[in-house]
Amino acid sequence: MMTESKQLTIRDAGTGDGATVFTFIHALAVYEKLAHEVVASAEVIEQALTRPDARAHALIAELNGTPVGMTLYFYNFSTFLGRHGIYIEDVVVDPAHRSGGIGKKLLQHLAAKAVAEGCGRMEWWVLNWNEPAIDFYERLGAKKMDEWTTYRLEGEALAKLAAA
Repeated sequence: MMTESKQLTIRDAGTGDGATVFTFIHALAVYEKLAHEVVASAEVIEQALTRPDARAHALIAELNGTPVGMTLYFYNFSTFLGRHGIYIEDVVVDPAHRSGGIGKKLLQHLAAKAVAEGCGRMEWWVLNWNEPAIDFYERLGAKKMDEWTTYRLEGEALAKLAAA
């Protein structure tokens, strides 16, 4: 599935795109002051996106053939809706191209995919301090989910629970 607007192309990431996607992931981590937490590599991302049973997927926005944005997503499932949904892990637009509609085009493309596939919703997290992103998402009609608290189990705690 491809969407074009003037010189902007949105396409599915595929073989050979791991480095591009990783570059955007790292840029987002730097922006979020979390670069120290990145342990993935371009090779790991390439494998995750291209293996036959890939569970991670990405869209790449290109302006005149140059990557300027990316969104990485995967499918989840809502027991209440009884339908799959799309969870957006990252949405990143190169700072030089922000406010030009690229982020909106990425999300529109993903929303069209969700609707076409019968998904019930799209979800994502945003850091509380990231006001530009919050404002952008709210302009799109996204609702803040105040009543939910995020929990994470990782590292030693994850291994300990798995071994119990």
